[in-house]
Amino acid sequence: MTYRVALWGTGNVGRHALAGIVARPDLELVGVWTSTPAKAGRDAGELCGLAPVGVAASGDEAEILARGVDCVVYTCMADVRIQEALDDLARLLRAGVDVVSASPVFLQFPDQVIPDGMSAPIRAAAAEGGASLFVNGIDPGFANDVLPIALSGIAERIDQIRCMEILNYATYDQGTVLFDIMGFGKPLDETPMLLLPGVLSMGWGSVVRQLAAALDVELDDVEEHHVRLPAPETFEIASGTIEKGTAAALRFELRGMSGGRPVIVLEHVTRLRDDLAPDWPQPSGQGCYRVELTGEPNYTLDLRLLGSDGDHNTAGLKATAMRIVNAVPAVVASPPGLLTALDLPLIPGRGLA
Repeated sequence: MTYRVALWGTGNVGRHALAGIVARPDLELVGVWTSTPAKAGRDAGELCGLAPVGVAASGDEAEILARGVDCVVYTCMADVRIQEALDDLARLLRAGVDVVSASPVFLQFPDQVIPDGMSAPIRAAAAEGGASLFVNGIDPGFANDVLPIALSGIAERIDQIRCMEILNYATYDQGTVLFDIMGFGKPLDETPMLLLPGVLSMGWGSVVRQLAAALDVELDDVEEHHVRLPAPETFEIASGTIEKGTAAALRFELRGMSGGRPVIVLEHVTRLRDDLAPDWPQPSGQGCYRVELTGEPNYTLDLRLLGSDGDHNTAGLKATAMRIVNAVPAVVASPPGLLTALDLPLIPGRGLA
């Protein structure tokens, strides 16, 4: 079966999703929506570094949907436009189009993470249009749903599951995320958006809550913890300049608590230089996602990242894109509603030569 697919958004994740759609023989690219006027009219292949594919990008949503779209791959940034992204998703669902999306990330498992009033319009739109929505990626996503759940299947006893991202973000060229949201390059006495009370829980609480649901664990609370370290001198990264004394390393945790102890933990260790915070956890390879299961027996599982261009951040973007692109057939086949990783079968990729 061939699925008619449209891409929504052509940014950092979108261009990798576009290449992934073109690569899958069971997906037919029928439209590309862009908010950037300069990209409108350009061939989709050109936008992702491929040969022309005969589909031009457009800013006309209605015209694209009129082509008969089975599923939209939604990769528009939502971090600084959450309500607009929710409105986009609801509108697509009401139109009867299934959607796989990389954002807003709290929709990967919203129960007990966001107020019901935020997810209710999405559920209502899905019911009205008879369509499904699946939000996922690499983190939140595959690295902290499929991997830890699979690992738990070979444990006799589980005392704690810890899901970690250990990455150097210096080559991640997204200034809005790094500077405005995460607070890198900002004074340490200035609290960035990411570290305002409740924001970490909104962004990654879905990870902790979904694992608790999968493992049938009742959590008493989810706690937020973080620490930042300054740059020892001024240096450059892909997105700009990090001045001496400003934030250059960040470590945070979301701790799912039960009986007074952390039983499910989401941890990020983010550096802008490999030599920063040498006492913090170190990655396997250039960068990795790690699952640590403490119990009987103890397990450590590392997923190393490396793109064909030699950059681990390229691999992370590709992983996020392909997690949702490869989910298209399973989502189209699912009943209407807001889907989670617990609702879908194991999602295989395509492209074995």
